[in-house]
Amino acid sequence: MSALSVKDLNQLLTILDAENVANQSVEALASQLGVFNKQEYFKVGNALVMLLQNADLLPSPSQRLAAVLLLHELFKPDAQNFHPFSSVFVQLLADESLSAKRPESYRLPKLSPPEKIYLSHLITNPQKDMYKKTLRQILNLETTNSMADISALQTSVSERLSEYTLESKSRVPAVLSMPDIRSGFEPILPDSSAIKKTAEALVSGPNAAVQQSVSPEFVRLAPPIFCPDELVWLDPIGESDYMIAYDTTVCIPRGAGSEARRLISQAFTGSLTLLQQNRLLSELERDSRLVYHVGITPNKLPALVENNPLIAIEVLLRLMQSSQITEYLSVLVNMEMSLHSMEVVNRLTTAVELPTEFVHLYISNCISTCETIKDRYMQNRLVRLVCVFLQSLIRNKIINVQELFIEVQAFCIGFSRIREAAALFRLLKQLDSGDQSGLNTTSSIATFPGLSSLSAPSFNSQASPVASAAKGKGE
Repeated sequence: MSALSVKDLNQLLTILDAENVANQSVEALASQLGVFNKQEYFKVGNALVMLLQNADLLPSPSQRLAAVLLLHELFKPDAQNFHPFSSVFVQLLADESLSAKRPESYRLPKLSPPEKIYLSHLITNPQKDMYKKTLRQILNLETTNSMADISALQTSVSERLSEYTLESKSRVPAVLSMPDIRSGFEPILPDSSAIKKTAEALVSGPNAAVQQSVSPEFVRLAPPIFCPDELVWLDPIGESDYMIAYDTTVCIPRGAGSEARRLISQAFTGSLTLLQQNRLLSELERDSRLVYHVGITPNKLPALVENNPLIAIEVLLRLMQSSQITEYLSVLVNMEMSLHSMEVVNRLTTAVELPTEFVHLYISNCISTCETIKDRYMQNRLVRLVCVFLQSLIRNKIINVQELFIEVQAFCIGFSRIREAAALFRLLKQLDSGDQSGLNTTSSIATFPGLSSLSAPSFNSQASPVASAAKGKGE
């Protein structure tokens, strides 16, 4: 309820008494709000707005200014929050050309230039000395200063109003003050008893005007009644054999790329058949931009690599021109080392020129994984894979071995018991001595067919050096 009790209204009118209020300081005026319970502040604010909208209830300028200042001070302790009456201050400080557009019957009063200057500075940057001034001094201030910038307050109010429905913004007060249309006559000011009686009728009681507003009524035509046979669906009776016809194609997307999105979603959770792989690739080939719209995000890449590495290779090749390719490569580098992730990296290096720091970081990750794994069988298996992978990169001149010589040499020495590590160590020594013949021979790794003749990745390729090494026997 927004109605103010008669007791609180009488206290408010006493504070606004014209005989006392003009000579009071703003600080003394604000201190009198202590007579109200804080839970009643919003009702007090509504009452002040109602009094401001009815100019004859606040006949003197000092009363009007006191009502405005009290309205501001009501919620001053909660300055970090949105002032519930901010829209009132925006209207009070608005240009006269804008305020004139509002109906005269419920328009807020026009403030004088000194009042506007003081109120704008009080809202934007209040100072202690401002509260020492009396209301009479404020009304007589010199207008040498200009108004403070209240654009932030206006923006805040506009954002709040945009959240309201059109119907709520179209409401008008149920009780409107009568405008004085008589020209050349001095207005007749009501006495204090009449003001009190009118204010009680407007602000207090169950039918208070502050609680009432009028909103536009939207009249809608009643829907027509269909033919009698259709009314049976309102209340089915009898033993009629009704069959529900359900459209199974409802909600199934039929737009371009829907099949590719469905197959990619399936590829994240399991291996696709050869037929499904070919179908997906044909969809991606048909539209070069489709790869950006099928739901492949960096965090989903590891699942695609582990379940369908060949699809992951084709997807990454198409994403090389994307602005997010660094994120995809970073995820690929930091994912758990496996045969499939190594296969994807190996095929990418032979197809495109990857950033050097990416390749070096992946090699360091592989070496670190081999050194930290506890299971001896898995360790031997991964070491063999890494050695074949490194030989492939060296022979295809994808990496400069001198940049990683110390790290790779230490790795080979640490696992010298494994044949592939010893072969890699010999290759490093040959290159370090300037002998390039090791780049053109496959004798040291004859047990891994296909290593020395890597080609650009093709979707149907079944042989790769890393995959071939995975088939070898563990040490």
